[in-house]
Amino acid sequence: MTPQKNATPGEGNMPSSGPIDGARPGTSRRDFLKIAGGVGLAAGVVAVAPTTAWASKGFQVRRPSATQVQLRMAINAGSPNAGQKALAASFEAETGAKVVYEAYEAVDWNGFFAKVLTQLAAGVPLDCAYVATEGMQLFSHSGLSMPLDSFVMRDKAELKPYFADIHPLLTECEMYQGSLMMLPTEFNAGDLYYDTTLFEKAGIPRPPDDWTEADFINIVKHWANVQDVGWDWVVRLWGSWSSWMYANGSNLLTEGKYGGGDWLWSTFYPGQPARSGGWHWGEPTANAPGTVEALQLMIDLKQQGISPSPDAGGGGTLQGLFASNHIATTIGGGFWAGGLYEAGMKPNAYDVMYFPKWKVQKHLIGVGGFTVLEKSKNHDLAWEWIKHSTTADAISTVYGPRAPDKGNTSTPARRSVLSAAGYAPTGPKHWDVFYGTLDNYPNTTPIPAPFYYEALATAFLARTTQGFSSGNAQSALNGLQADLEKLYKA
Repeated sequence: MTPQKNATPGEGNMPSSGPIDGARPGTSRRDFLKIAGGVGLAAGVVAVAPTTAWASKGFQVRRPSATQVQLRMAINAGSPNAGQKALAASFEAETGAKVVYEAYEAVDWNGFFAKVLTQLAAGVPLDCAYVATEGMQLFSHSGLSMPLDSFVMRDKAELKPYFADIHPLLTECEMYQGSLMMLPTEFNAGDLYYDTTLFEKAGIPRPPDDWTEADFINIVKHWANVQDVGWDWVVRLWGSWSSWMYANGSNLLTEGKYGGGDWLWSTFYPGQPARSGGWHWGEPTANAPGTVEALQLMIDLKQQGISPSPDAGGGGTLQGLFASNHIATTIGGGFWAGGLYEAGMKPNAYDVMYFPKWKVQKHLIGVGGFTVLEKSKNHDLAWEWIKHSTTADAISTVYGPRAPDKGNTSTPARRSVLSAAGYAPTGPKHWDVFYGTLDNYPNTTPIPAPFYYEALATAFLARTTQGFSSGNAQSALNGLQADLEKLYKA
């Protein structure tokens, strides 16, 4: 169903558009139990309310009173860092509420989401969760997240400076079926980091922005069969051989777009090209020729002694090896700047550049932000937290140069927070590449993350491992195609 013409959120006609390419909208109890079952939840868990249930509740948004209400935040960490603690303290001073971080540490996002889903199914009272692209559709499709449309339109005057400071692609990445599910606070594009010390020793200058896959191969061959390696990466959906898949004009799933979202684009991005109501991930294409070719390239580089077998996990080991000058090139986002700084790497010892062109010069991206959980009893207060966490000061304190313990732990979503002075302590020299990936490459696309992302990520890891063990990308990705077809049709 499409919204009535000129209807705006908060006025009784919420946008509810199906996908342009004919996806299957809606959420059933079976859908939720399938997701829950995939992460070990009990089969008897009662499904949460569907995503449209919130529209009939008639929320009245207002500033919370200064009472010691607890606002409980699920984060992927062993404990909150200094920046997150500072953000909580400033919010508590403003509202009188108490922020409680519920830390569920996991190696990667799918493990974190599994823990959050388990806690929600057990009745743990969570108000917000920090969710990356990997889980946005999982939480949205299942009715776990509450759309922010009516809140956004009620406070549109207050939010216009925020949206003016945010690239529209980041906003589009946080939309689902025409509704805005989160306000972006950070993002990471799949750019390419290189060790300037190793490049200088090999007499290799910085490649131009429009460099190619062939240029890349010629460069990394300098480290074939030596102690240092020319190329290394981690097996995960963001920042692995999936970047080569994008550069080769392919994907694991058919890319589509949902309709809707005009209410947002016309309000906050007037005069700019029309965008969609979010990404729709369609039928699997895991064994398409371009995808097979991308994985086989990685296998071949390993067999040629240019790259070792990749590790699984979040990338901490890889950052340590890179910081100690043993890896010439790898995929990294803005979060690598903080990680390398913490590992002791000097700002001028590394740099970043755009990912090379193969068939296309297409980059992948992941975006993060807090989502308001549907079952929360503190929707109004949670919305105030969302707004507080997206101010320039808050984003800089948590992710940027104002962080108390270490700077530049991710790429700030607000353009104004990025600056040469902010990156001077950590590097890289070409820090403008981070936002340039959005500005200069309009085909930059989020990683494929449908509502069954957790099962997809598990299959992706297993089949990648199979490909490296057998040396046969085609066979491994035929298996992945069969895995994803079952998930898509279920």
